[in-house]
Order: sequence, then C-alpha cells, then structure tokens
Amino acid sequence: MMKNVIFKLPVLLVVLLGLTFSFCVAEKKNTKGGGPLYTYTLSQSGTAESYDEAMAVACLQGIINREAPTVYVLSKTNSRPAYWLELFSSGGWLHGRDIKPLPNIDALFALAKGKVRGAVIWDPAVPASMNVATTIAGVGDGVVFSPEFAEKYLKKWDLKVIKDLRGMFTGQETGSKKNDAYRWAIREYLGKGLCSGHWLCLYEDPFSTRAKGNVGYVVTRDWAVKNRSFVYDLSPWGDEAPQDDPDQKPGTDLETYKLILEEMLKQTAGKQMTEVAGFFAFSKYSNVPGHKSSHDPVPTEWETVYLISPYNCYQNTVASNCYNQSLHSQAPFAPLKQRRPKTVQKQENKTYICILMADYDSSTPLYDFLPKHWSDTQRGAIPLLWGINPNLAETYPDIIKYYYETRSPNDYFGADASAAGYMNPNRVKKEYLPLFIEHNQKFYGQLDMTLSPMVLDWDEPSADIKDAFTKFSPDGFATNVIDFHHTGGKNPKPQVWKGMPVMTLINSTGGRFNSADEKSNQMSASIPSKSIGKPPFYFFRIVWTSPSQVIETIKLLKKKRPELNVEVTDPYNFFRMYKEYILQHN
Repeated sequence: MMKNVIFKLPVLLVVLLGLTFSFCVAEKKNTKGGGPLYTYTLSQSGTAESYDEAMAVACLQGIINREAPTVYVLSKTNSRPAYWLELFSSGGWLHGRDIKPLPNIDALFALAKGKVRGAVIWDPAVPASMNVATTIAGVGDGVVFSPEFAEKYLKKWDLKVIKDLRGMFTGQETGSKKNDAYRWAIREYLGKGLCSGHWLCLYEDPFSTRAKGNVGYVVTRDWAVKNRSFVYDLSPWGDEAPQDDPDQKPGTDLETYKLILEEMLKQTAGKQMTEVAGFFAFSKYSNVPGHKSSHDPVPTEWETVYLISPYNCYQNTVASNCYNQSLHSQAPFAPLKQRRPKTVQKQENKTYICILMADYDSSTPLYDFLPKHWSDTQRGAIPLLWGINPNLAETYPDIIKYYYETRSPNDYFGADASAAGYMNPNRVKKEYLPLFIEHNQKFYGQLDMTLSPMVLDWDEPSADIKDAFTKFSPDGFATNVIDFHHTGGKNPKPQVWKGMPVMTLINSTGGRFNSADEKSNQMSASIPSKSIGKPPFYFFRIVWTSPSQVIETIKLLKKKRPELNVEVTDPYNFFRMYKEYILQHN
C-alpha cells in the first residue's frame, strides 16, 4: 500500500458522493441469494461495547453468508457500505432483492440460529486471544464473545461454550502470553488442516483498538469466519520487541510468524498460493508517534512482504473498514474485457508520458478510496492506467466489474503491486515458479490484463522472473526496486526481454499530492534537459489522486517545459513504442 512513499494515515476519510450513473443492464437475478437481503446497522459509538457488538455481528454474518449472500452490514458513521448497497440494489446484481432492516442483534442471531454451534470467549488479558477466538469461530461455526458480551448473551441465546480462552495463555511456553496463544492455535487448528489454505488474515487485535471502539479490523472478520481462516497479528521484525509485548524475548513474534508460514506452506503442499489479507499494526511494530522503534512504517511493510513471499504468500495489504466481503464475494462474475486503443506511431521530438494511477491494489483503496476519484468529472479527458490487483476479484468482484463497466475509452487497468497480489517475485522459490505463473495467468485472464506496471522488489528481476512474467504480462513490465537490506539491489536497464518491454517506474511523484505545482516539478526533475541517448519515455506513479489534479499537473509541466513537447499516452501504445525504440537503438 505505502510501498516506498511517505507514511500514510491508516484510513482516509472519504465523503459519500452523490454519484449518479447509468449502471449497465440489470444482471440476472442471483439464484443463490434471491430471497430477502437483511441489513444490520452497527452502532459504532466508539466504545468497547460497540467493538464487542461488531465482533459478534461479523461472526454471525460470516456464518449466515456461507450459504448465500443474505446479510449486509451498514454503519452509522461510515457511509461507504450504504453507497455500494444503493449502487448494486438500484441496477446491479442485488436489484430486485427485498431489503429488510434487522431491528437488533437478537434478530440477526435468529437468522443464524441452527447454524451457530456455540460461543468462543476471548481473554482481555491476552488481546491476541481474540484472533485465536476468531480462528476457532470460523472452524467451529461459533460467535466470538468478550466476557461482558458472554454475560449478556450466552444464556439469552442459549449457546454452549465451544472454548473459553480466559487464563489459558500464561507465557509458560514462550515467555509471551501473546505467542503462547498463537502457537497453541497453530498446533490445534492450522497444523491439523482445519483452516483455509488460501487465506491468512493479518488483523489487528484489540490491544489498542477496543477501548476506542475502533472496528476497522473487526468488520472484516465476516471474511475470516466465512473462509475459516487463521487469524493473527505479529511483528515481522526479529531485533526488537513489539509495543504490545515489550517483555518478550526479541524475535519471538518473528519465530511464531515463521511457524505460521511454514505450516501454511506444508498444508498447501505447493499446490495453491495464499493471500495474506490485512496489514501490520503501525503503532505496535513501527516508528510512529507514541511508539519508539528503529523501524519506520515503509520498511516494516516491505519486510512483511519480504518475509511472506518465499512461502507462496502474497498480501492484500490493507483491508480495514472493508465491509461485507462475505457478501460481495458471491456476486456473479465472468471474465471482463478491456478496450485496446488504436495504434499510434511515435513522432520525433516528442516526450511520451504514461500515468499510473496507483495503489488501488488492496481492498480498502479499491472499496473506499477509488469511488471519490472515479467520479471526477474530468476522468476520461486523458489516458490513465489504473492500478488494480486482479486477485481482488475474489473479494470484491462486483466492485471491479462496476469500474470496468463505467470506464471511459481513456481508462485502462493494470496489475498493481506486484502482480496478482503484492509480493516480491525474486523471493519466490524456483520450484514454485510454475505455481506463480498459473496463479497470475488465472487472474490476469479474468480481468483481461497484460501489463504489470509496478512490480515491487529488492533487486532487478532475475532471468527466471522475467521469463515468468512473459507468460501473463507480455505487453509490459515496470519495476520499483528499493533495497532496504542494502545488498546491492538496482533497477534493470531498459530492455526488451523475449518480447516483453522492461522499464523502471518513476516513483518520485508517488508521495502525497500537495499541489500541481509541486507534482509538475517532481516530473520535470525526472526528465533531463536533453534526452540524447535516452528513451523519451517516462512512466510516473501517482497515488490516490483525482484525474483533475493529474490534468492540472500535466498542463503545468507543459507550460514549464515547452521544449519537451509532452504527450500523455495510453499504456499499450506507450509500452509498444518504448519496445520499438529499444529494439531499434540496441
């Protein structure tokens, strides 16, 4: 998500837009979920009680929605769920469903009655136990209760206790209550093959969130429960103790993390890749206000990806405040098609620019941030390449389909960070490259993608990795190399590899958009006064910015540097002309 840009605040507040549109032709009724659509509105009052409510609701929703897309959760403080419900019920796949609001959590439980086998009670003295409880709830069809919620609802709902985790984890095994909890769960659930091999959930536990009623990584748990995923929250660093467990022996979190990854690799037997949905907790594992650490947020993100990649894992980096994944994921979906532009011929004395509208590569920006920029009235005025990870079709297929069906002739899509999932391709073991290729061919094919505009890694791509990408990304490969381990990593030379053009993505423009003047200066600084001997092609990354702002930036660049004769080009012609130039001049 952040990649190697400035530290971004965890959640961007996006105002619900009064977006009106003609949304394709109403799809055929979803026969899997053609009955009533029940909605439940969370209170989100910013208290521990509202946190506990969201936890119970997420479990019930995940269990109910396993059979059919039945329950949709809304919020009094977050307007995005209502935005998507309005969109898909007015002309999309939920059109025609009778929407029935549920009056209270008792009514929601009544829908789940007969499907819920009991309750799992977590231990507030060990915040990690709530993640363990979520794992148990997914495997055992349970609902997760705090002790207070158990007191209130256990008898009322006539539920047996599947597992009471209070007092179970003392630190006797590892010297850390937190790590004792996860290692027990590894042995009892992941190691016994009871959890999903395709999903891991890196969800922040209640350590610093419950008291504030911060439910960002609670409302996501319908997804974990539905998929019976293993849920955890650990640091990728081995040289310091995390904020939530300062007395642990440094590296204990990392040892446990590796045990999870090793067991997952064993369970999948190299036959499928695993998505790690979620993000590390800023305040626990990196240097942010309130926590002194030797590691900044961006290196912590990169270290996480560096760690998981050899285990055939890729990250869906941010998933906070992503509602209703258990429902959206069941939308009817068929392979999508992109438009291809007419071929244009390169002209002399022109400087060609292509813009990657970057970082819609994980659930939160796709679900929550992109609608604001997508509704910009100037979208379509210039060609733009939107970075969307194709593997998100498993989570939000209806949302991706909406973007495809409402794109302009100047909107294009490419895989963002790094392919079908955020990982370091150079870290994939050679014996698993066939699996890597198969995984990417599947998702690139579903979204008609042939470009990889932002492959993130610690060094230039190896010959094996370039060979792999030619199998699913033949029209272009652009990389962003940051060597946080100081091992001599470098960007590749401009080249064409077995027909695939290879270049470096310019990241100097990837920080926060403060002004068009600043951004145009950043672009200008990347373009030399004289391009003699250098390809006149510049591929810029711009993050979470509106088309209007990009257009203003380009206008200023043209005004400041008229000698460049700048032309903003669609990605297909851009990479094709670049390829022809390299072949001609080499």
